[in-house]
Amino acid sequence: MSQTTVWILNDPSAGYLRMLEQLPDAAHIVAGKTEEAFAGAPAPDAVMCGMGQGQLLEALWPRARDARWVHSLAAGLENVLFPALAESTVEMTNSKGVFGRSLGEFAIAAALYFAKDFRRMIRNQQAGLWKPYDMEELTGKTFGIAGYGGIGREAARRAKALDMKVVAMRRNPGQTGDDPHVDEVCGTEDVAGFLARCDYVVVAIPNTPETRGMIGENELRAMKATSVLINVGRGPVIVEAALIRALEQGWIRGAALDVFDEEPLPEGHTFYRLDNVLLSPHCADHTPGWVEEAMECFLDNCQRFLRGEKLLNRVDKRAGY
Repeated sequence: MSQTTVWILNDPSAGYLRMLEQLPDAAHIVAGKTEEAFAGAPAPDAVMCGMGQGQLLEALWPRARDARWVHSLAAGLENVLFPALAESTVEMTNSKGVFGRSLGEFAIAAALYFAKDFRRMIRNQQAGLWKPYDMEELTGKTFGIAGYGGIGREAARRAKALDMKVVAMRRNPGQTGDDPHVDEVCGTEDVAGFLARCDYVVVAIPNTPETRGMIGENELRAMKATSVLINVGRGPVIVEAALIRALEQGWIRGAALDVFDEEPLPEGHTFYRLDNVLLSPHCADHTPGWVEEAMECFLDNCQRFLRGEKLLNRVDKRAGY
Protein backbone atom coordinates (compact mmCIF):
# COMPACT_ATOMS: atom_id res chain seq x y z
CA MET A 1 0.00 0.00 0.00
CA SER A 2 1.36 3.43 -0.92
CA GLN A 3 1.82 5.83 1.94
CA THR A 4 0.21 9.24 2.34
CA THR A 5 2.75 11.89 3.27
CA VAL A 6 1.63 14.26 6.01
CA TRP A 7 3.78 17.23 6.94
CA ILE A 8 3.44 18.41 10.54
CA LEU A 9 4.62 22.02 10.88
CA ASN A 10 5.25 22.05 14.60
CA ASP A 11 7.98 21.70 17.19
CA PRO A 12 8.66 17.95 16.93
CA SER A 13 9.56 17.78 20.64
CA ALA A 14 6.04 18.85 21.69
CA GLY A 15 4.56 16.13 23.88
CA TYR A 16 1.17 16.23 22.20
CA LEU A 17 2.71 15.07 18.91
CA ARG A 18 2.93 11.62 20.47
CA MET A 19 -0.75 11.43 19.62
CA LEU A 20 0.30 11.00 15.98
CA GLU A 21 1.09 7.39 16.89
CA GLN A 22 -2.67 6.80 16.67
CA LEU A 23 -2.49 7.18 12.90
CA PRO A 24 -2.15 4.03 10.77
CA ASP A 25 1.03 3.05 8.96
CA ALA A 26 -0.50 4.43 5.76
CA ALA A 27 0.42 7.90 7.02
CA HIS A 28 4.06 8.88 6.50
CA ILE A 29 4.68 11.66 9.03
CA VAL A 30 7.35 14.34 8.61
CA ALA A 31 7.51 16.85 11.47
CA GLY A 32 9.59 19.98 11.94
CA LYS A 33 9.57 23.69 12.64
CA THR A 34 12.16 24.81 10.06
CA GLU A 35 12.42 24.68 6.28
CA GLU A 36 15.48 22.46 6.62
CA ALA A 37 13.46 19.79 8.41
CA PHE A 38 11.51 19.17 5.19
CA ALA A 39 14.39 19.52 2.75
CA GLY A 40 14.61 15.82 1.85
CA ALA A 41 11.00 14.89 2.49
CA PRO A 42 8.55 13.80 -0.22
CA ALA A 43 6.03 16.43 -1.24
CA PRO A 44 3.03 16.30 1.09
CA ASP A 45 -0.46 15.04 0.43
CA ALA A 46 -1.60 16.85 3.57
CA VAL A 47 -0.17 19.51 5.89
CA MET A 48 -0.97 20.29 9.50
CA CYS A 49 0.03 23.85 10.43
CA GLY A 50 0.73 24.09 14.15
CA MET A 51 0.22 27.13 16.36
CA GLY A 52 2.25 30.08 15.07
CA GLN A 53 3.64 28.25 12.02
CA GLY A 54 1.88 30.24 9.31
CA GLN A 55 5.11 31.82 8.04
CA LEU A 56 6.72 28.40 7.74
CA LEU A 57 3.74 27.14 5.74
CA GLU A 58 4.05 30.06 3.34
CA ALA A 59 7.80 29.49 2.97
CA LEU A 60 7.23 25.81 2.20
CA TRP A 61 4.26 26.42 -0.10
CA PRO A 62 6.21 26.07 -3.39
CA ARG A 63 6.77 22.41 -2.41
CA ALA A 64 3.41 21.90 -0.70
CA ARG A 65 1.05 23.54 -3.16
CA ASP A 66 -0.03 20.20 -4.67
CA ALA A 67 -1.24 18.96 -1.29
CA ARG A 68 -4.92 18.02 -1.19
CA TRP A 69 -5.58 19.15 2.38
CA VAL A 70 -4.24 21.73 4.83
CA HIS A 71 -5.33 21.77 8.48
CA SER A 72 -4.80 24.62 10.94
CA LEU A 73 -4.36 23.47 14.53
CA ALA A 74 -5.60 26.92 15.56
CA ALA A 75 -9.18 28.04 14.99
CA GLY A 76 -8.22 31.52 13.78
CA LEU A 77 -6.81 31.65 10.25
CA GLU A 78 -5.53 35.22 9.94
CA ASN A 79 -1.95 34.10 10.70
CA VAL A 80 -2.18 31.01 8.50
CA LEU A 81 -3.84 32.16 5.28
CA PHE A 82 -1.74 33.87 2.62
CA PRO A 83 -2.82 34.77 -0.93
CA ALA A 84 -1.47 31.69 -2.70
CA LEU A 85 -3.15 29.36 -0.22
CA ALA A 86 -6.42 31.31 -0.23
CA GLU A 87 -6.56 31.22 -4.02
CA SER A 88 -5.63 27.56 -4.34
CA THR A 89 -8.04 24.64 -4.70
CA VAL A 90 -6.63 22.80 -1.68
CA GLU A 91 -9.23 21.89 0.92
CA MET A 92 -8.67 23.51 4.30
CA THR A 93 -9.97 22.76 7.79
CA ASN A 94 -9.35 24.16 11.26
CA SER A 95 -10.04 23.52 14.95
CA LYS A 96 -13.21 25.60 15.24
CA GLY A 97 -15.54 24.27 17.91
CA VAL A 98 -12.75 22.84 20.03
CA PHE A 99 -12.54 25.94 22.22
CA GLY A 100 -16.24 26.73 22.40
CA ARG A 101 -16.94 25.36 25.87
CA SER A 102 -14.19 27.22 27.69
CA LEU A 103 -14.85 30.50 25.87
CA GLY A 104 -18.58 30.15 26.47
CA GLU A 105 -17.85 29.78 30.18
CA PHE A 106 -15.54 32.80 30.10
CA ALA A 107 -18.28 34.92 28.51
CA ILE A 108 -20.69 34.05 31.32
CA ALA A 109 -17.98 34.57 33.95
CA ALA A 110 -17.36 38.04 32.51
CA ALA A 111 -21.07 38.90 32.60
CA LEU A 112 -21.27 37.77 36.23
CA TYR A 113 -18.11 39.71 37.07
CA PHE A 114 -19.79 42.96 36.08
CA ALA A 115 -23.30 42.08 37.26
CA LYS A 116 -22.08 41.25 40.76
CA ASP A 117 -19.29 43.88 40.73
CA PHE A 118 -16.65 41.41 41.87
CA ARG A 119 -13.92 44.04 41.55
CA ARG A 120 -15.70 46.16 44.17
CA MET A 121 -16.24 43.13 46.37
CA ILE A 122 -12.56 42.17 46.27
CA ARG A 123 -11.43 45.76 46.78
CA ASN A 124 -13.61 46.12 49.89
CA GLN A 125 -12.45 42.76 51.26
CA GLN A 126 -8.79 43.72 50.81
CA ALA A 127 -9.46 47.05 52.54
CA GLY A 128 -11.28 45.34 55.41
CA LEU A 129 -14.50 47.23 54.65
CA TRP A 130 -18.04 45.98 55.33
CA LYS A 131 -20.01 47.91 52.71
CA PRO A 132 -23.13 46.11 51.37
CA TYR A 133 -24.30 47.11 47.88
CA ASP A 134 -26.99 46.10 45.39
CA MET A 135 -26.13 43.50 42.76
CA GLU A 136 -27.62 43.00 39.32
CA GLU A 137 -29.26 39.79 38.12
CA LEU A 138 -28.54 38.34 34.70
CA THR A 139 -32.06 36.93 34.52
CA GLY A 140 -34.06 38.80 31.90
CA LYS A 141 -31.07 40.69 30.50
CA THR A 142 -30.40 40.67 26.76
CA PHE A 143 -27.30 38.67 25.88
CA GLY A 144 -26.07 39.55 22.39
CA ILE A 145 -23.75 37.28 20.44
CA ALA A 146 -21.90 38.81 17.50
CA GLY A 147 -20.71 35.88 15.41
CA TYR A 148 -22.77 32.78 16.00
CA GLY A 149 -20.42 29.87 15.46
CA GLY A 150 -19.19 27.23 17.87
CA ILE A 151 -18.19 29.75 20.54
CA GLY A 152 -21.45 31.65 20.18
CA ARG A 153 -23.54 28.51 20.53
CA GLU A 154 -21.77 27.49 23.74
CA ALA A 155 -22.18 30.99 25.18
CA ALA A 156 -25.87 31.00 24.20
CA ARG A 157 -26.47 27.62 25.85
CA ARG A 158 -25.13 28.94 29.14
CA ALA A 159 -26.93 32.27 28.90
CA LYS A 160 -30.28 30.55 28.36
CA ALA A 161 -29.65 28.46 31.47
CA LEU A 162 -29.53 31.78 33.34
CA ASP A 163 -32.87 32.88 31.80
CA MET A 164 -31.31 35.57 29.65
CA LYS A 165 -32.75 36.67 26.31
CA VAL A 166 -30.30 35.64 23.60
CA VAL A 167 -30.03 37.62 20.37
CA ALA A 168 -27.48 36.49 17.78
CA MET A 169 -25.99 38.40 14.86
CA ARG A 170 -24.41 36.50 11.98
CA ARG A 171 -23.71 36.95 8.30
CA ASN A 172 -26.11 34.15 7.31
CA PRO A 173 -29.01 34.16 9.79
CA GLY A 174 -30.72 31.30 7.96
CA GLN A 175 -27.98 28.90 9.04
CA THR A 176 -29.17 29.08 12.64
CA GLY A 177 -32.23 26.91 12.06
CA ASP A 178 -34.41 26.10 15.06
CA ASP A 179 -31.73 26.66 17.65
CA PRO A 180 -33.40 26.39 21.08
CA HIS A 181 -30.77 28.61 22.69
CA VAL A 182 -31.50 31.69 20.57
CA ASP A 183 -34.54 33.93 20.80
CA GLU A 184 -33.74 36.07 17.75
CA VAL A 185 -31.23 36.09 14.92
CA CYS A 186 -30.34 39.07 12.75
CA GLY A 187 -27.92 39.81 9.93
CA THR A 188 -24.93 42.13 9.95
CA GLU A 189 -26.57 45.00 8.06
CA ASP A 190 -27.16 47.09 11.21
CA VAL A 191 -24.43 46.38 13.74
CA ALA A 192 -25.19 49.51 15.75
CA GLY A 193 -28.87 48.61 16.00
CA PHE A 194 -27.99 45.14 17.23
CA LEU A 195 -25.59 46.46 19.86
CA ALA A 196 -28.09 49.06 21.09
CA ARG A 197 -30.47 46.31 22.18
CA CYS A 198 -28.02 44.35 24.30
CA ASP A 199 -27.01 44.47 27.95
CA TYR A 200 -24.07 42.13 27.40
CA VAL A 201 -22.42 41.51 24.04
CA VAL A 202 -20.10 38.60 23.28
CA VAL A 203 -17.94 39.24 20.22
CA ALA A 204 -16.89 35.93 18.66
CA ILE A 205 -16.08 37.17 15.16
CA PRO A 206 -12.98 36.07 13.21
CA ASN A 207 -10.47 38.62 11.95
CA THR A 208 -10.98 39.01 8.20
CA PRO A 209 -10.77 42.00 5.83
CA GLU A 210 -14.57 42.16 6.00
CA THR A 211 -14.81 42.16 9.81
CA ARG A 212 -11.78 44.27 10.74
CA GLY A 213 -13.02 47.41 12.49
CA MET A 214 -16.63 46.24 12.37
CA ILE A 215 -17.26 47.73 15.82
CA GLY A 216 -16.06 51.32 15.86
CA GLU A 217 -17.04 54.63 17.43
CA ASN A 218 -20.54 54.79 15.91
CA GLU A 219 -21.34 51.27 17.06
CA LEU A 220 -19.93 51.80 20.55
CA ARG A 221 -21.83 55.05 20.98
CA ALA A 222 -25.04 53.20 20.11
CA MET A 223 -24.63 50.85 23.08
CA LYS A 224 -26.32 51.37 26.43
CA ALA A 225 -24.25 53.16 29.07
CA THR A 226 -24.89 50.12 31.29
CA SER A 227 -23.78 47.55 28.73
CA VAL A 228 -20.69 45.33 28.75
CA LEU A 229 -18.62 44.23 25.76
CA ILE A 230 -16.93 40.80 25.93
CA ASN A 231 -14.42 40.04 23.17
CA VAL A 232 -13.33 36.41 22.76
CA GLY A 233 -12.98 36.56 18.96
CA ARG A 234 -10.15 38.71 17.63
CA GLY A 235 -8.91 42.12 18.76
CA PRO A 236 -8.97 43.98 15.41
CA VAL A 237 -12.73 43.40 15.02
CA ILE A 238 -13.15 46.27 17.51
CA VAL A 239 -11.44 49.62 16.86
CA GLU A 240 -9.16 49.77 19.89
CA ALA A 241 -8.85 53.56 20.11
CA ALA A 242 -12.63 53.92 20.03
CA LEU A 243 -13.05 51.23 22.70
CA ILE A 244 -10.59 53.03 24.98
CA ARG A 245 -12.57 56.25 24.60
CA ALA A 246 -15.81 54.38 25.28
CA LEU A 247 -14.39 52.96 28.50
CA GLU A 248 -12.75 56.18 29.68
CA GLN A 249 -15.74 58.37 28.89
CA GLY A 250 -18.47 56.02 30.05
CA TRP A 251 -20.20 55.24 26.76
CA ILE A 252 -20.41 51.67 28.11
CA ARG A 253 -20.04 50.19 31.59
CA GLY A 254 -17.07 47.99 30.86
CA ALA A 255 -15.34 45.37 28.77
CA ALA A 256 -13.92 41.89 29.26
CA LEU A 257 -11.11 41.31 26.78
CA ASP A 258 -9.29 38.10 25.96
CA VAL A 259 -7.92 39.29 22.59
CA PHE A 260 -6.11 42.43 21.47
CA ASP A 261 -4.68 44.22 18.44
CA GLU A 262 -1.15 43.52 19.64
CA GLU A 263 -0.26 40.46 21.69
CA PRO A 264 1.35 40.36 24.17
CA LEU A 265 -0.29 43.62 25.20
CA PRO A 266 2.56 46.18 25.52
CA GLU A 267 3.71 47.26 28.96
CA GLY A 268 1.91 50.41 30.09
CA HIS A 269 -1.06 49.92 27.75
CA THR A 270 -4.20 51.81 28.79
CA PHE A 271 -6.19 48.60 29.25
CA TYR A 272 -4.02 47.64 32.22
CA ARG A 273 -5.04 50.66 34.27
CA LEU A 274 -8.78 50.84 33.52
CA ASP A 275 -10.94 49.70 36.43
CA ASN A 276 -13.80 48.85 34.07
CA VAL A 277 -11.75 46.33 32.09
CA LEU A 278 -11.41 42.63 32.89
CA LEU A 279 -8.22 41.62 31.10
CA SER A 280 -7.34 38.05 30.13
CA PRO A 281 -4.00 37.52 28.31
CA HIS A 282 -5.55 35.46 25.48
CA CYS A 283 -5.77 32.39 27.70
CA ALA A 284 -9.52 32.00 28.29
CA ASP A 285 -9.43 28.76 26.30
CA HIS A 286 -6.18 27.44 27.81
CA THR A 287 -7.76 24.69 29.84
CA PRO A 288 -5.89 21.49 30.77
CA GLY A 289 -5.57 19.46 27.57
CA TRP A 290 -6.67 22.23 25.20
CA VAL A 291 -3.94 21.49 22.65
CA GLU A 292 -4.67 17.76 22.92
CA GLU A 293 -8.31 18.48 22.07
CA ALA A 294 -7.17 20.39 19.00
CA MET A 295 -4.97 17.42 18.07
CA GLU A 296 -7.94 15.06 18.43
CA CYS A 297 -9.78 17.22 15.92
CA PHE A 298 -6.86 16.92 13.48
CA LEU A 299 -6.47 13.18 14.01
CA ASP A 300 -10.16 12.59 13.37
CA ASN A 301 -9.92 14.49 10.10
CA CYS A 302 -6.68 12.76 9.17
CA GLN A 303 -8.34 9.37 9.56
CA ARG A 304 -11.14 10.62 7.32
CA PHE A 305 -8.63 11.91 4.79
CA LEU A 306 -6.84 8.56 4.66
CA ARG A 307 -10.16 6.80 4.10
CA GLY A 308 -11.24 9.26 1.43
CA GLU A 309 -14.16 10.53 3.52
CA LYS A 310 -15.61 14.03 3.83
CA LEU A 311 -13.60 16.26 6.17
CA LEU A 312 -15.10 18.14 9.10
CA ASN A 313 -14.58 21.82 9.96
CA ARG A 314 -14.04 22.86 6.36
CA VAL A 315 -13.37 26.58 6.00
CA ASP A 316 -14.03 29.14 3.30
CA LYS A 317 -10.49 30.31 2.54
CA ARG A 318 -11.63 33.44 0.73
CA ALA A 319 -13.94 34.46 3.59
CA GLY A 320 -11.17 33.70 6.09
CA TYR A 321 -13.07 31.34 8.39
